[in-house]
Amino acid sequence: MAERPLTSQFPRSGDDLDAVEQMLHQRLIGTIADAEVGEVDNERLREIVDKTARVILSDEYPRLLGDDKEEVIARVVDEVTGLGPIEPLVRDPRVSEVMVNSPDEVYFERDGIIYESDIKFRDTPHIMAVIDRIVAVLGRHVDEASPMVDARLADGSRVNVIIPPLVPVSPVLTIRKFRSDRYTMPEMIEGETVTQGLANFLEGCVKSRLNIVVSGGTGTGKTTFLNALSGFLGSRERIVTIEDPLELRLQQKHVIRMEARPPSTEGRGEVTQRTLFRNALRMRPDRILVGEVRGSEAFDMMQAMNTGHEGSMTTVHANSPRDALARIENMIMMSGFDMPVPVIREQMASALDVIIHLNRLLDGSRKVVQVSEVAGLEGSTVTLQDIFVYHQGGIDAEGRVLGSFRPTGIRPAFTDRLKSFGIELDEDIFGVSRWA
Repeated sequence: MAERPLTSQFPRSGDDLDAVEQMLHQRLIGTIADAEVGEVDNERLREIVDKTARVILSDEYPRLLGDDKEEVIARVVDEVTGLGPIEPLVRDPRVSEVMVNSPDEVYFERDGIIYESDIKFRDTPHIMAVIDRIVAVLGRHVDEASPMVDARLADGSRVNVIIPPLVPVSPVLTIRKFRSDRYTMPEMIEGETVTQGLANFLEGCVKSRLNIVVSGGTGTGKTTFLNALSGFLGSRERIVTIEDPLELRLQQKHVIRMEARPPSTEGRGEVTQRTLFRNALRMRPDRILVGEVRGSEAFDMMQAMNTGHEGSMTTVHANSPRDALARIENMIMMSGFDMPVPVIREQMASALDVIIHLNRLLDGSRKVVQVSEVAGLEGSTVTLQDIFVYHQGGIDAEGRVLGSFRPTGIRPAFTDRLKSFGIELDEDIFGVSRWA
């Protein structure tokens, strides 16, 4: 191949470097296949691709030097071994979400705030090549007959794909990254998601085997907070988790993790969370944690909570604790049992003890904004009473939300239950003396 008249100055025409990148990519595909490196781990594969790419560039483009050469090599290594242009975002530990809307429109979320990236794909087929690489590993495929896919990367990150004709402009790829380490309650306190006093109260709720629902909107940190709450569980308890997909990383050793399975391309083999929940009841669990209750499994969860399986915890999408109750009620009605609404609400009032609601504020921070007790029934209405609330006081010059956690002065009815488990809380935590 004749040497191309490229200079070593940077920046240069993107088209020049794109042409070199595509040539190098094609050469590497054949070279790597011949080298039979399919069984090496990803880090070793990156080393092999990097070394081979440098040899090819030295032969084909000896005048391509400096930053230009490193730029091409980095892009091609990401293309061959990772997720192409978005691989740097996926590797960045501060990035929690990556959103590809079109070839020239890539966004990412960092510290709770969405930013537009300068990353570009060459074209729509380039996005599809990355999508195919993700789903092929799982034995899945995406095409016009199956235009939506939920998948998971090797590190546990959640992936959603939707392609034309359901989205007319371009395939859309959304990756919610998986945090590999365990989020603990001390980190929640340090990040001001909760206060130390509120964390002490929640520790008492978990240890006294109250049934807890963590509610909030998308991206508010519900699963992360549930993971932190699980740190209060005892090391001698048998814990069964039910998820779709797997996200919880509990700190205890005796944990059985179960994951729902979608149907195959032929429409067979689906295993729902409800099926897993029924099986979990036969596994002698001390605690059952449902990553997120989404459908008819809500009925089985209420039944379990009312028949001796205390201390269960789950999350639910909702805009407030009241909305969380409404959603659970609707999901129970989806279970197929013809139960009167008053009976459903009676079961909910009996089963649920505490609802913890999280919000993502304007500055991207995630906070517990309400802790409510499920107080019982008044007529046919499930009643709630707030125990703690977050009062927002404004925004400072740097755009950070100002506010404080305050008790409402209400002493929850289950305080005596906490004492029966040997948990003593300072009465001031409820604001009895200061806020009543």
